[in-house]
Amino acid sequence: MTPTRAGLLALLVTLVLDQASKLGLYFGTDLVLTQPWRLAPFADFVVVWNRGVSYGLFQQESGFGRWFLVVLSLAAALGLGIWMTRAGSRLLAVALGLIVGGALGNAIDRAAYGAVFDFVHLHAGGWSWYVFNVADAAIVAGVIGLILDSLSPAGRGTPQGASRP
Repeated sequence: MTPTRAGLLALLVTLVLDQASKLGLYFGTDLVLTQPWRLAPFADFVVVWNRGVSYGLFQQESGFGRWFLVVLSLAAALGLGIWMTRAGSRLLAVALGLIVGGALGNAIDRAAYGAVFDFVHLHAGGWSWYVFNVADAAIVAGVIGLILDSLSPAGRGTPQGASRP
């Protein structure tokens, strides 16, 4: 499988899983009325509408802010998508596909509902992590993939003046 196809597959799987999980939980269950749902001693399903960006920063209450974030997400997805089609390794292409799929999933929420539907809450003792969704997890996994790709010799390309065997 070519890097581009692997990246597109990661993008599509991320987008489908993200939207299916959000739509299924929000419209297909009574989570809104019966939250939180305890999954484990450290994990719950809850309903949180994030009008900001990562970790709830830059909360947007206005229509302008909402659409600005939609356009920003789409522009980032387009740029990263172009990079994905030019990726020389599967790891890089898949990492970019995860990020693009996550960005598109959250942009769809923001355009449709005015906010991103987050639902996974991890916690332990007095410690609580931010509430997130499949798209957010994919974006984090994609960033980890970008870091790993940048650390691998194959991810850096051929040094100037070196010949390929």
